[in-house]
Amino acid sequence: MSEKKLLVLARRDHAEAMRVAAGLTIFGHAVSLVFMDRPVEESAENAANAELLELSGIEPQTTVAAMADDLPLLDADGLARAFAAADAVLSL
Repeated sequence: MSEKKLLVLARRDHAEAMRVAAGLTIFGHAVSLVFMDRPVEESAENAANAELLELSGIEPQTTVAAMADDLPLLDADGLARAFAAADAVLSL
């Protein structure tokens, strides 16, 4: 399997998107993650998944202005560039 550039959009289920993104790195893919729709809830599950992201080397970004103090904020152009750079996009 050749390495792909994958973009995971965390829209409806942030926890699942974090797990999927971290899991995709096991196959050697370059994975990007963008949190969308709303801020990530503070929960034990999300804290554990955030550690998975860190171990996987994924530095998430966001389109949610309320998260801009913690993560790089993507505007519409930045999101479009992320789409264009990806071989595949997963929306969760």
